Parts: sequence; structure tokens; C-alpha cells
Amino acid sequence: MENFDITSKIILYIFFVIMLVIFLRYTFKMVEMAYVLKYKKPLYNHFYFNLKKLNKEEKSVLKNQFPFYKKLTDKEKRYFEHRVSSFIKDKDFIGREDFEITDEIKVLVSATAIMLTFGFRDFYIDFISKIVIYPNEFFSNTNSVYHKGEFNPKLKTLVLSWEDFKLGFDDENDNLNLGIHEFTHAIHLSSLKDRDVSSIIFLDTFKELTTFISRNETLRKKLIDSGYFREYAFTNQFEFLSVLIENFIETPNEFRALFPDIYNKTKQMLNFNFAGY
Repeated sequence: MENFDITSKIILYIFFVIMLVIFLRYTFKMVEMAYVLKYKKPLYNHFYFNLKKLNKEEKSVLKNQFPFYKKLTDKEKRYFEHRVSSFIKDKDFIGREDFEITDEIKVLVSATAIMLTFGFRDFYIDFISKIVIYPNEFFSNTNSVYHKGEFNPKLKTLVLSWEDFKLGFDDENDNLNLGIHEFTHAIHLSSLKDRDVSSIIFLDTFKELTTFISRNETLRKKLIDSGYFREYAFTNQFEFLSVLIENFIETPNEFRALFPDIYNKTKQMLNFNFAGY
């Protein structure tokens, strides 16, 4: 009988602990959603029990070849390195046509994804499990033409031409960046499926932006006539978003000066509160 009472007490204790955890989790979600509605950003972005580190060579790639990283504070750099390391371990990198996948390639490709999601809490982009890299333009079975990059959501695969990926970073002010463009497609589609707080902010803000533009004929005309966004941006909403973020990352000052309202929405969409933006 005594053993039965002890067992009952343990079960009751476990039950109350579980209920308390559920209650606290629900309360936190409600508090955060109220915060999101008011401030349009997550309650927090970075919370790690153990920060992963890059080795000396990998860190050197960031320092010497990735301008965004160099603008970050020391604390942000540690978070950025942790995310790059985690992203590399989470994805399968595959070379095609005898192309060798080096640590430099893994770091630069992963850093591009982490830069775009650095204002997000969840940075893994679940719609990507494989990153396939060709030495240059490749023949795509999707539409039987040569591509520089593509994203296949069904196969959870991002495909890039390394030659064109590198060209995207060689000129930091031409608003042409293959890596940013293709990763934005993946982030966009992931946000349509995921319901984490960052995806909600990203998607809801983009909807607000497209509604704002669609109701403002003068602004739409200015967008087209300015020539600031290349014509490809006006193919559809997916391409508009990718081109929008290419311009935002590469020429933020010009973007802000020409289209301040659109710039602010893009910044809010990415929660991009970093030096230079």
C-alpha cells in the first residue's frame, strides 16, 4: 500500500510538471505574439547552450572574403560563426562534374544563408537539405535550359554555379547576387510552410508590402521607371522578392534614398538591424 502511495505521488508530480511546462510554453507564446504584433520582431533571436566555432581556416574565409561579417560586433561575430558551423553540419554539399567541395565553398555558401536569416531565430531553412554546386552554368532538367542557379522545393535542393556565385560577390554594388537570389526563394517558400515567429513576420510583412505597392499606382510607376530594380523583378512576386533583397543587401543607402517605405518594410521583413542598414 505504501509503495502504491509513493507511485501515485510520483505520477501526480510528473503530471503537474508536464502541465506547468505546457502552461509556461503557452504563456510565452502569447507574450511573444503580443510583442511581435507591437514591435514586428521576435522577442529574442539568439539563445544557445554551447556556441560552435569555426576552425582557423574557416574563420579566415569569413574575415577576408565576406564583407557583412566584418561589419558585425564581436558578439554578433560569435553568433554568426556558430550559425555558419551549424548550417554546414546540417546540409549535404554535393559537387557535380568533378567539382571539388572545399571548406571555403561551404563557408561562403553557408554564410550567405546565415546573413539573410541572421535576424531570424530559426536559421536552418528547412526547405533545403542538399546544396549542389556545379563549376559553372548547368543544364536543368526542370525546363531544359542552362541555369546559373535554381531551387527545387520538392527535392529540397539548392543548385548553384560556383563561377556565378563568386561573381555575385566580386561586385558588391551591381545588385546581382546569385546566392542571395536563390536563398531568398528558399526562405520565401519555407515561410509559406513554417509557422515559427520569424517566418510569420517575414511573410506577413511581405504581404503588407505587396498590398501597399498594389494600391499605390504612382509608386508602382516609379519602381518601374527608376530602373533601380532590374526588369526581371517584375516577372512575378517570387522574383520581385528575390531582386528586392539583392538590392537591399548590396546597395542599402541608394535603396533607402529612392524608396524609403519599401526599404523599411524589407528591413522589417528580415529583422535586419545591423551596421550599414
